[in-house]
Amino acid sequence: MNSSTSSSEARSWRSFAVTLLAATAIAVVAIAAVAYAVDPYDTGRSSLFAKAGVRPQGPRKANPSRGRDPAFNAMISGNSRIQMLSPERLNEATGLNFVQLAVPGSGPKEHLTLIDWFLRHRKEQPKALVVSVDDLWCTSDPALPNDKPFPFWLYSADPLEYARGLVRYDILEELPRRLSYVFGKKAERARPDGYWDYEPDYIRLGYTTNPEIRKRLEQTPHANDPRLERDPLEGRRQFPAIERLKDVAVSLPKDMPLVLIIPPAYKNLMPLPNTEAAFVDRACKASVASVAQVHARTAVVDWRVDRPENRDPELFFDMMHYRAPIAKVIEADVAEALRRFR
Repeated sequence: MNSSTSSSEARSWRSFAVTLLAATAIAVVAIAAVAYAVDPYDTGRSSLFAKAGVRPQGPRKANPSRGRDPAFNAMISGNSRIQMLSPERLNEATGLNFVQLAVPGSGPKEHLTLIDWFLRHRKEQPKALVVSVDDLWCTSDPALPNDKPFPFWLYSADPLEYARGLVRYDILEELPRRLSYVFGKKAERARPDGYWDYEPDYIRLGYTTNPEIRKRLEQTPHANDPRLERDPLEGRRQFPAIERLKDVAVSLPKDMPLVLIIPPAYKNLMPLPNTEAAFVDRACKASVASVAQVHARTAVVDWRVDRPENRDPELFFDMMHYRAPIAKVIEADVAEALRRFR
């Protein structure tokens, strides 16, 4: 009697487990199907609830919509060290239509993903590509590690990877927001060109007035770096991120300009001569310059050098983030580089 009861209970539990797993699988598939149809981040993969743009949100998830917007024929990629470049000012100076796809806290792996997304969604040949190549590109790690989470699945060319990415809790939160944006008559749209002026935020946080914060500019992070007679790895340093950038450059139309910006750094962040940091910096810059060997219409705008602007503390919030006056000069350099290619 006990054996029969035990066997019956086991069958019941198995049946319950199978039913639960089946119900879970159906629910997961249903969520993914609904999310695919609603297209919460305006990736263009579904047209059932199509509406230009997305609600205001961070660039990681707003950029799929911006990057495929046909209104833009030129793009800027990078992180917060390039986000001060204004698409409006560049448009006025060049006659192009720029979209700013900078993502704060991102690195080359993310930037290459955004470049690929932008290029894949152009029906007509783009007019220019502007890429910020900061020191994160100088890594020797071929995995191109990224410190902060990034939704690579959202930009994937593989529909199955995208569908799998939709199965997450935050999608359940985003679906009603997307529907509210699509059907709301007064729904606010995120800025289409992606420009985000961080100056008001830094000023509000005391970066221009707080003495303790201002003192950080006078720190010398490289002061104790050991001096070397020569680069122990001279001629043997590898930069996988820049090699992948070369692959992108090879794929570009021959007459399409590619502008590589090495962004500014405050003077105290510059590596001291004959140190490991200086050797890496020199080799990395040489690698950046070599992109022109595979794509002739490549210009390098190098701001990681000793110049008056980089010695002026009033033009920096911290050692990496500069203010509008520097951004405007960089924009002028980009515009001049593009003019030379015409």
